[in-house]
Amino acid sequence: LFAVAAFAAVDVNKATQAELESVKGIGPDIAGKILDERKKGSFKDWADLMARVRGIRNAKAAKLSEAGLTVGEASYAAPPK
Repeated sequence: LFAVAAFAAVDVNKATQAELESVKGIGPDIAGKILDERKKGSFKDWADLMARVRGIRNAKAAKLSEAGLTVGEASYAAPPK
């Protein structure tokens, strides 16, 4: 059950640096890391994003997803405990 807020989703595989930085929790540093990794190939899913971009783990991924970040238009779903 997820509430969809009124902001536009930002897909990590399509977003510009400015669009990435518009997501609460992503600053110039993380946006740059995302863009650098994306040059090597698109992110397959959230697990791929978290494996390739240092500083994004479960808690951060959940917050970024809540703020509108998607990977291939998918929101983050935390792994079962």
